[in-house]
Amino acid sequence: MTGLTGRCACGAVRYVLTTAPMFVHCCHCLDCQRQTGSAFVLNALIETDRIRLTAGMPQPAPLPTDSGRPHDVYRCPACLAAVWSDYGGRSWLRFVRVGTLDNPAALAPDVHIYTRSKLPWVVLSAGKPAFEAYYDLDAVWPPASLARRRAASGRATGR
Repeated sequence: MTGLTGRCACGAVRYVLTTAPMFVHCCHCLDCQRQTGSAFVLNALIETDRIRLTAGMPQPAPLPTDSGRPHDVYRCPACLAAVWSDYGGRSWLRFVRVGTLDNPAALAPDVHIYTRSKLPWVVLSAGKPAFEAYYDLDAVWPPASLARRRAASGRATGR
């Protein structure tokens, strides 16, 4: 699962994921619905230093959220397609838009979140955890992914 490539709509921004993501969210919250113009968003959570830009430089655009926490969507400066987000001001973590991968079928969701606002015609994957809001990472994420997250967070905070 290493070497997944992706790009914006016009191809000015291109990237490679140097490792598999830690986890993949399918988020059904109203913010994601509004921001994508779709029923949900698929986000691959990965350490920022495991994304290698091969062309262009996406630019952050701050967006409001229902929670009030910061949310920067990184967009191609040419076509304005969203390629990833920084939720909560955590510069060490990116939420890569799975739809920008050259092969978006390579990553299926590990979890469905904020299903309380899921559109009624969306059918969830059988056998995947689903939560009305957020969830307890320690109870849902695989141990290896939790270790990666702790390591990346610790590097960012100097711990």
